[in-house]
Amino acid sequence: MKPACCFLVLVVLAACSSRLQPPPGTGLEGQVFIGPVCPVVREGEECPDQPYHASLSVLDLEGREVAQFETDAEGLFQVDLPPGDYILHPETPDGMPLPVAAEQYFTVQEGAYAWLTVTYDSGIR
Repeated sequence: MKPACCFLVLVVLAACSSRLQPPPGTGLEGQVFIGPVCPVVREGEECPDQPYHASLSVLDLEGREVAQFETDAEGLFQVDLPPGDYILHPETPDGMPLPVAAEQYFTVQEGAYAWLTVTYDSGIR
């Protein structure tokens, strides 16, 4: 292959790979909670939802997975994504009916992180 062709191939490959990489400072961040966490809640006693370590997936609007990640111990997360419309899919632990959380639609804008709060239902009543 001639040097000019090799250079052109490298330029095309670099352009293609940059489209696959999200721009810096663009994506989704948020925090995950679980509640209720008290078996009995009495009037006047607080029982706030607690941070929850969870597995989450991001899907495109056709339902294809574009990212999968876990929160930290405080339920916080951040994932880089290109601008666009997505669905956040909270995972339920394998073989368990609970805890469960609803999917959320969100939009990532250029140069910004969208913020979502996810709350899992613990099933405690």
